[in-house]
Amino acid sequence: MAQGAKDRRPGVPKVSLGQQTAARSVACLRCKGTCLGFEPHSWRKLCKSCRCSQEDHCLTSDLEDDRKIGRLLTDSRYATLTARVKGGDGVRIYKRNRMIMTNPIATGKDPTFNTITYEWAPPGVTQKLGLQYMELIPQEKQPVTGTEGALYRRRQLLRQLPIYDQDPARCRGLADSERGAMEEFVRRYKSEAIGVGEVALPGQGGLPKDEGKHPEQPEGAETTAAAPSTNGSLGDPAKEAEYVCELCKGAAPADSPVVYADRAGYDKQWHPACFVCVQCSEPLVDLIYFWKGGAPWCGRHYCQSLRPRCSGCDEIIFSEDFQRVEDLAWHREHFVCEACEQLLSGRAYIVTKGHLLCPTCSKSRNF
Repeated sequence: MAQGAKDRRPGVPKVSLGQQTAARSVACLRCKGTCLGFEPHSWRKLCKSCRCSQEDHCLTSDLEDDRKIGRLLTDSRYATLTARVKGGDGVRIYKRNRMIMTNPIATGKDPTFNTITYEWAPPGVTQKLGLQYMELIPQEKQPVTGTEGALYRRRQLLRQLPIYDQDPARCRGLADSERGAMEEFVRRYKSEAIGVGEVALPGQGGLPKDEGKHPEQPEGAETTAAAPSTNGSLGDPAKEAEYVCELCKGAAPADSPVVYADRAGYDKQWHPACFVCVQCSEPLVDLIYFWKGGAPWCGRHYCQSLRPRCSGCDEIIFSEDFQRVEDLAWHREHFVCEACEQLLSGRAYIVTKGHLLCPTCSKSRNF
């Protein structure tokens, strides 16, 4: 790293998120065998060997993911989706719902069994409704163990919900004087924006389940359904209410599950494949959304809609003194050439396709 582009927290060991899991990292999914394992950069969230991101190396484990989501939902309305870890000093972990299907396969006299495990399934639903939900998700994105869909979910957990957007201790670009500002930022989005979608049949969002119990909902969430969004049939007794997807405006059949977001109110519903981030249009991983401006956002794009994100270290910037070039931002100490790591403040630079380079490297490297 160039002199002047130093870590903002002196005395803290330079250990990145990737270094904690590098020993068991898999080869880069994007490089297809060219990169044999994650080699962590000291402060960028990428591999020094192939320059691909952490999510391209799938660096986390199930336990790490569940701990991260548990921390995210703790102290929010959705703390009921977490459980306290025994002997964990108050740490809470995500009560991730998994779904296992065992189907008999007739093979002559002796039947065999085909077992399918979904790494995640909507909480608080019957297995039938859960399977209906999965069938409405593109097959390549269904989180079935051992498939591309399971890898896709893990990559989305890293991409949409980066740990350094919620835990100051995991930030490399956060000065001690900015810690309080970040803690307040996290407290506010937990109170005002974060949500977890609920899967139900149209018109049944927020209502008690068949067995007479309320769905597992956060404290303060709506428990009664409002009038549905329809195509104009409401009020006409000759017509049955027709529910409409908030995104595509297509009909939501009465026997097909939809997603509700309690922060939106129960008069709105989405087809499972339509419950996506308003910014990147990617499905909201594990139905975790951030509500802003009348639409759901993923955590990544919600956070950077409120504060700039450093194009160097990928962390939210809480200092008011930072470098901006057009719609991109950097911590001043991270405003360095991506190739040679030379500090560029006060020097000539070139930004091409989102990459920051000095003039010399821009001529010699292909970005």
